[in-house]
Amino acid sequence: MLDRRLQVLVDAERYARLEALAQERGTSIGAIVREAIDRGLSDPSSRRAAAGRRLLSADPMPVPADPADLRAELDAARDRAR
Repeated sequence: MLDRRLQVLVDAERYARLEALAQERGTSIGAIVREAIDRGLSDPSSRRAAAGRRLLSADPMPVPADPADLRAELDAARDRAR
């Protein structure tokens, strides 16, 4: 049930895009805005669950047996990320 009102000002170009998409889908501009909010601001717990599923379904990767080699590989990866 919708029980909160939100007023947002947009420029003419954005409004035209919203209006065209709403007409194309046969829905309201408000429904389009709510959908955009849901896509852009997803529930943090669902994002964590999705990330966990991606990690668990990833292919295994080789890991160096020697801890010193593993440390060097991790350090190199961190340096590349900077």
